[in-house]
Amino acid sequence: MPSLRGIHYGWIIVLSGVLTIIGVLGLGRFSLGMLLPSMGSDLELGYSQMGFIGTGNFIGYLLAVLVSSRLVKHFGYRTVISSGIFLVGSSMVLVGMADGFWLVLATFFFTGIGSGLANVPVMALVSHWFGSSLRGRAAGLMVSGIGLGIMITGLLIPTINNWTASGQGWRTNWMVMGGLVLAIGVFCSLLIRNQPQDLGLQLVEKKKGKKETKQPKLLNKKPSIPEKRSLLHLGSIYFFFGFTYVIYVTFVVTTLINEYSFSEAVAGRFWFWFGLLGIFSGPLFGSLSDHIGRARTLALVYGLQGISHLLLALNPMPGSVYLSIGLFALCAWSVPSIMAASIGDYLGPVKAASGFATVTLFFSIGQISGPALAGILAEKSGSFSQAYLLAGLLTATAALLSLTLPRIRE
Repeated sequence: MPSLRGIHYGWIIVLSGVLTIIGVLGLGRFSLGMLLPSMGSDLELGYSQMGFIGTGNFIGYLLAVLVSSRLVKHFGYRTVISSGIFLVGSSMVLVGMADGFWLVLATFFFTGIGSGLANVPVMALVSHWFGSSLRGRAAGLMVSGIGLGIMITGLLIPTINNWTASGQGWRTNWMVMGGLVLAIGVFCSLLIRNQPQDLGLQLVEKKKGKKETKQPKLLNKKPSIPEKRSLLHLGSIYFFFGFTYVIYVTFVVTTLINEYSFSEAVAGRFWFWFGLLGIFSGPLFGSLSDHIGRARTLALVYGLQGISHLLLALNPMPGSVYLSIGLFALCAWSVPSIMAASIGDYLGPVKAASGFATVTLFFSIGQISGPALAGILAEKSGSFSQAYLLAGLLTATAALLSLTLPRIRE
């Protein structure tokens, strides 16, 4: 099945990536914030226990990052990605059956492992199927799955809650969404291919009358010192994204309710619009990075994110909350797509999986530490303003680091 009515199979891979990310991130991870209040009430969980559930998921994700590239080497992208999706779906169903804190913690920990096993390789797969001129666009389209997944949870969870017994909707939601993820796993296992050569195809690339740009000469050797420096540089930039984005998505609804006096219904609707705008984030800035360069686009994205954090922290004018959410959602999910494309640019497709796993390790550490520090700052001050100020400062640092990325030698 090399093509579908003239469509290069690379775009089928992108579709599989979108579905993968809808399942393992949009449904598997970002639904937790909406379900925690009812879960906490039904299972009598304290705030610290709720926090540990989220942390357990991120730790599972980190562990998966550490082994994902080795697993891809031994079993291939298709097997590892599909296995990760099936693990996410199965563990989500088990979360819905859990009767206490420890079972929820254990099962959601495995959700994190599955998310990492699927997400990291599927993003690295872009470098195997797309040349540098389309790599950012393809990765950006994949990342739009996060916004689509958030939209689905924003519509599905309230609907299921209305159909089920009071206080038990969270169980049905986990099971239904877990079933959807398992269906996605079946679909992706049938469609994903490890590389274009498996179907007798070449990379997807813009036609310029010449072959794909040559990859660096050291593709099959140990990383040279410049390559290691590039990974450290990109990893540092990605750490700041992990640290700052998770503060925003974890606490923005709480901030709207507790500090800006929004009702829960109105704050919940913001989640839907947050997801809708997020759909355009990856494709917009991923494509932009193909044209003006990864470094400039990363700097622009971090600058916009910094403004969105500061608007929540300082509230300088009426409507600043709306502007903050709009800016953040519009660029939030572009960093992973640009990072995946950048890894392909610097290391080439052979090393893309291990390279993306390495920088995702930095991201995961930031993701684990950000909410904890933000919670401590909020507990001491009674407001999340200091946490958003810190996030704004760190995004500015990331913007500066982005501008100092070395030029890619073709």
